[in-house]
Amino acid sequence: MSVKITKLVGSCEEDDCPTLYVTDRGTLAVQGPTLPDHGLTIPAHETLVEIPIDLIRRAVRDDLI
Repeated sequence: MSVKITKLVGSCEEDDCPTLYVTDRGTLAVQGPTLPDHGLTIPAHETLVEIPIDLIRRAVRDDLI
């Protein structure tokens, strides 16, 4: 079964910019550029993405999360 995601807030109206989603699993999903050269050991099935702090602030301010 696929995960259902709902857009909470994004930094633009296009599909290729930082965005915060909520899932039907009760988790958050983040869309953003991968963060290269971070120096961490990340499992192959995970990655780090970078989003603006203001995106989280807007979601909290607008009582979305």
